[in-house]
Amino acid sequence: MHPTLLLMAAGMGSRYGGLKQLDGIGPHGEVIMDYSIYDALRAGFGKVVFVVRRSFEKEFEIFAKRFGGTIQYDIVLQEIENIPDGYSYPPGRTKPWGTNHAVMMAAPVIHGPFAVLNADDYYGVDSFRIMAAYLQAAAGRQNKYCMIGFHVENTLSETGGVSRGICQVDANHYLSGVVERHHIQRVDGQIRYTGDGNNTVILPDHTPVSMNMWGFTPDYFAWSERLFKAFLQANSQNPEAEFYIPYAVNELIQSRAATVSVLPTTSQWFGVTYREDRPAVERRLAELHREGIYPAKLF
Repeated sequence: MHPTLLLMAAGMGSRYGGLKQLDGIGPHGEVIMDYSIYDALRAGFGKVVFVVRRSFEKEFEIFAKRFGGTIQYDIVLQEIENIPDGYSYPPGRTKPWGTNHAVMMAAPVIHGPFAVLNADDYYGVDSFRIMAAYLQAAAGRQNKYCMIGFHVENTLSETGGVSRGICQVDANHYLSGVVERHHIQRVDGQIRYTGDGNNTVILPDHTPVSMNMWGFTPDYFAWSERLFKAFLQANSQNPEAEFYIPYAVNELIQSRAATVSVLPTTSQWFGVTYREDRPAVERRLAELHREGIYPAKLF
């Protein structure tokens, strides 16, 4: 069975200042998710699912038509009102519920192993090859998931410190936890951040970090539904609470309901969070085309 690629594109790019998911940034007008789709298809994925908001559904329909019918895809909507019957959301909430809520929206159209990632991040050829191999072998399994663990050295920004989920991995290469660290950057040749006690902590270059590239099987939807109900009850008065993938995954790991294999990759991650990031990403994508990693026309 060919796995499915689930692209989370419902974020409005408020910090960036526009709908960055559809912003042509490659040398021939490619958007970043074009590269994810191209890499996924040549790695063996068979279908793409876009999670978007109703407010820009039409733009995505136009975007998807440019594939000329060569790619099987679905578009699903993530809205604040997409919650289980009998539940409500707190007054003042104006946005959906985060990345794991986005995953849940795809349950009706995904029936086999699938990968989840951000639509506005570049993940690299090697990452999709590794993920596809894992998911192609995962058909019929339950409660055995995976994530791509990027070397922290391959996720740094040219413009300053970054926040990353530092992965804690056991002897069997299973994820045991993810700790968010901030202001990570290379200083005097070493990657470092400021720890909880205001002390400087050095990170080895190959320290695995999560960049939100996960692999699941369809049983994950049932777990998510159960965890989301508990989340809504616990946050009934919190209009800012977010139901993130690491939150759900950590609950399953801690309860021993599931395992998550950490799959290392040599790929370089990059993305556009702010408009100031755009020139560096443009240069990197142009270099990848010149090196022959990508053809002049992806689709």
